[in-house]
Amino acid sequence: MLLIIAVSCSTPAPEPAKSVLQPTSHQAPKDLSTKFPSAGQTKMQVVPDHLLDKDFMPGGNLADYKTADGAYQIFLIEAGDARAAAFMLLDWKSAMPAAKYVAHFGGYVGTDQGKPLFVFPKGPYLVGIIGLSEEKADAEGRRFAARL
Repeated sequence: MLLIIAVSCSTPAPEPAKSVLQPTSHQAPKDLSTKFPSAGQTKMQVVPDHLLDKDFMPGGNLADYKTADGAYQIFLIEAGDARAAAFMLLDWKSAMPAAKYVAHFGGYVGTDQGKPLFVFPKGPYLVGIIGLSEEKADAEGRRFAARL
């Protein structure tokens, strides 16, 4: 008696190559909490995507503060490079009605959702200070930029 065993020589089908047109997921933001001042900080969080619920914003770090200057927030996003940070800054300029250019920072001051906002780039970072007057945000921005 002759026994024949059929053996399959097939291998699993290869996964289809990703199309260049398929959307790619972006990297999760890094935890940059060590770059934030701890004095007055009441909350620190890493937001995975759409920081401040803005469609044009990726994820980033957001800290809440309560000091003698009042309650405010600081956000920090690490963009791919200085150019990417500058493009996000332009998105903010478009999103803020009557945004005013702050030459010594290369950023803008305006309002977002009724709150004062100061946003500026620093190398590959984009920084925003929400809830402080222009004068107080400028001073806080200088201190924060020195930490980057």
